Amino acid sequence: MSRPILTKCPVCGKALSVTKLHCASCHTSIEGRFEPCRFCRLDEEQRQFVEVFLTSRGNIKEVERLLGISYPTVRSRLDNVLEALGYRVEREQDQRRKQIIEALDRGEITSQEAIKLLQG
Repeated sequence: MSRPILTKCPVCGKALSVTKLHCASCHTSIEGRFEPCRFCRLDEEQRQFVEVFLTSRGNIKEVERLLGISYPTVRSRLDNVLEALGYRVEREQDQRRKQIIEALDRGEITSQEAIKLLQG
């Protein structure tokens, strides 16, 4: 019986590395330090989300329907998956801050207006 590979230590939560590979057919074993693929870093919930996202061909409306979740929740889960895969995700809050700073730089708003906008 095969189980999914553990990627995090159950004691400290840090990343585990693969140190031995074994062929069930010819019983060859290879030892060393091997890095699991990026997708192996995903937890079970993230893997299930990716599966639904891919079978829906990236159609967010379909993902919403199949999982019974809202658009912002789909976006948040997708961002979490991307971050787990090692990609930098610019969140909506980051984009809003960037827009405010750019408006300030262009002289469209004052520094006081920018501070108020950045504070919420």
